[in-house]
Amino acid sequence: MLNISDNKTKLPSLNQYETVKNLGNRPHYKILNRIIAGVSIIGVIALFLPWTQNVSGTGAVTTLKPNQRPQSIQSVISGRIEKWYVQEGDFVKKGDTILFISEIKEDYMDPNLVENTKNQMNAKKQSLQSYGSKVNTLGAQIQAIETEKTLKLEQARNKIKQSFLKIKSDSMDLVAVKTQLKIANTQYNRSLQLNKEGLKPLTDTEDKRLKLQEVEAKIITQENKYLTSKNEFINAKVEINRITAEYSEKVSKANSDKFTAMSSQYDTDAQVNKLENQYANYSIRNGMYYIKAAQSGYINRALQSGIGETIKEGTPIATIMPSNYDIAVETFVNPIDLPLISKGEKVRVWFDGWPTIVFSGWPDMSYGTFGGKVVAIENFISENGKYRVLIAPDSSEAKWPKQLSIGSGAQTIALLHNVPIWFEIWRTLNGFPPNYYKTATKTTKEKK
Repeated sequence: MLNISDNKTKLPSLNQYETVKNLGNRPHYKILNRIIAGVSIIGVIALFLPWTQNVSGTGAVTTLKPNQRPQSIQSVISGRIEKWYVQEGDFVKKGDTILFISEIKEDYMDPNLVENTKNQMNAKKQSLQSYGSKVNTLGAQIQAIETEKTLKLEQARNKIKQSFLKIKSDSMDLVAVKTQLKIANTQYNRSLQLNKEGLKPLTDTEDKRLKLQEVEAKIITQENKYLTSKNEFINAKVEINRITAEYSEKVSKANSDKFTAMSSQYDTDAQVNKLENQYANYSIRNGMYYIKAAQSGYINRALQSGIGETIKEGTPIATIMPSNYDIAVETFVNPIDLPLISKGEKVRVWFDGWPTIVFSGWPDMSYGTFGGKVVAIENFISENGKYRVLIAPDSSEAKWPKQLSIGSGAQTIALLHNVPIWFEIWRTLNGFPPNYYKTATKTTKEKK
């Protein structure tokens, strides 16, 4: 009101009415006040009650080991479906036949492919042995040539020694003939002088002259022998070079043939290995026409149907659930809660469809929860924006229900520190993470 008029009339007081006077004297208002006061006191006391901090997560039932999880049976080779040996829901043992397929690739349609490949492999092995024998023969031939070369060189060296000794002998004979020529010439001159003086007859002089001519002829012959010996010595040296060149050529040719045989041997060896590989592959491929179960379990679903359909390599044919498995739970936690989770930590788990009463802050008062233990924590974030944690049953608590099925839903609570309720409310309102700080343990050194 702007209070601009002069009207100063006062409103009547409500206390003049009897009903208003009796409002404060009604007894149920006192009871209500007491109830409010009592609830307030209880609420304040409840704020100091202990509360177990926890990290909650949702997930599903799975298996502890990867080889125990549902998996698909795949075909290693391509083929055409010819016959089914199982149906959905059947229990199969490891090695039981699931499906039979036939060949569709033209490279493997020969019914005698394995036998023909084996015959080719055996023929190549015999060829390999022949090349090996040829290499050994050429090696022995080279050794024989080297031995013959050594003997020929030794023979030529001996001939050189003989030629050298013959040169010495002929040179000595030549010197002797020259000496005889000198003596014969002296005797002839002396005889001629004595004949002139009348002391020697003419016949004696003619004999000396004849002997001188014989010695002169003999020295020519001896010089020819000496020169012939020199030529033989030179020829002996040339013979050594010829023998060395001849046998080097023979050894080189034999080595060339040997290396050619060795090259063919190695090439044949590679072909044998290739054929052995093909033979092994073909033999193994023949056993892949029957697709068998990798482990015992139940056939959940046939992914391929009908007869005559073609499938490629790696095509899933059916899914199998192993009969023996260790149950576990995979749960997902928020990134802010990941540092609070550690391997070996205790976790409470409850499952969908199982009667449960859960008090997250008072786990001892919960019903229908089961104990678990963290066995693995994934360090890479999942597609749903959370981190995956694998939980196994806690052997120190009650066993998990046998009726659980793989893939059913589950919820988890990881238990942390005990704090007052008022602290938990204050933390939640402020958006702070739970208290995960560890108290430092003091270590004392032992006294000597």
